[in-house]
Amino acid sequence: MSRNPARQAGLVLLTVLAVAACKREATAPPAATGEPQPPVVAPAGTVAVPVDLKDVIETTDRYVVGISYPSTVNRYPGLAKALSAYTEAERAELMEAVEAFGNDKPSAPYELSLAFEQVVDTPQIVAVAADGSRYTGGAHGQPLIARFVWLPQQDARLTADALIPDVKGWQAVSDYVREQLHTAVVTRADEDELAPVDRAALIKSTFRMIDEGTEPEADNFSEFVPVLDAAGRITALRFVFAPYQVGPYADGTQTVDVPTALVLPHVAAEYAALFAR
Repeated sequence: MSRNPARQAGLVLLTVLAVAACKREATAPPAATGEPQPPVVAPAGTVAVPVDLKDVIETTDRYVVGISYPSTVNRYPGLAKALSAYTEAERAELMEAVEAFGNDKPSAPYELSLAFEQVVDTPQIVAVAADGSRYTGGAHGQPLIARFVWLPQQDARLTADALIPDVKGWQAVSDYVREQLHTAVVTRADEDELAPVDRAALIKSTFRMIDEGTEPEADNFSEFVPVLDAAGRITALRFVFAPYQVGPYADGTQTVDVPTALVLPHVAAEYAALFAR
């Protein structure tokens, strides 16, 4: 795929930051009332060091970085710190590739593009979606997909392995997700009206990717966000799969919603109250 370095870099950054600015304007919090805000209290024996996340745009002849954050995320210092750690890790990967050139430079600037969006914001649950890519050569960039579920009242991140701690639970999730993805592949193959040989080959290869990418292990389902009802209770878990995990790159990011009725019997007791009954 041909690339115009300046054009591509500029489009990536302008798109990321413009979209983020529009989302912030649409979801801006009410003006401050003047009432004092409670201080951030650190655990005993520690010192709270808040992270103030700000949008980043950085352009050189060797690399381009564009990162945007929702304006509300700094209300949760622990979550902000987790997002910062993720960003710094991805940036370190980019810079390692850039520095491998020594005094030379890549034929097209390497790029890191990340947009964080707050997709859930309730007193009990906050969720942030990170989507972007890192380009370090080749036909296209590496997709970057991450999801962060934060529990403000516990001041802690909710991870897949903590939410569903046993393999029986992940087997149930895996079986359901595979069925949904298999059905989607067959439907697409039928809609494309492929020749029988091509249809069989597509289904076989994609089914293999799905089965490998959905083995009943928490790591394969680490990226998820809750789907809430009007009362703020979880009615489903939306698992997110990056390109290549359960299909070819052309299929893009895929998601499957697993209903509460299936996951709740396997959810750790301390999180059961978050779910709709």
